[in-house]
Amino acid sequence: MYKLWHNFLRRFPKTSRYTLGAKIDSLFVETLEQIVIASFLGKTEKLPFIKRATVKLDILAFFLETACDNGALEQKHFLLLSAPIHEAGKMLGGWRNQIIKQTSPPKETEKK
Repeated sequence: MYKLWHNFLRRFPKTSRYTLGAKIDSLFVETLEQIVIASFLGKTEKLPFIKRATVKLDILAFFLETACDNGALEQKHFLLLSAPIHEAGKMLGGWRNQIIKQTSPPKETEKK
């Protein structure tokens, strides 16, 4: 996904490449960084990094849409990036839910 984005960044108009384009690029890198960090941590330490990656990914999606609306990113490129970003969001959500399930204390069953 980042490799695809990087090819599109080269096509950004110069007026947006070093502002909006740089912000989007930074969000891609920050999201990937949070995911890599989480992958090396123990179960009880992962959750904050997964949450940060999810937030970064949501902000990234917003700025990509903004770039498309402003004409800095072609709609066909936006659509090519949207699918993997959506999929990554679903994967992060699943990872988050799995960690919560694995690290939550067992619920006490009620006696009738």
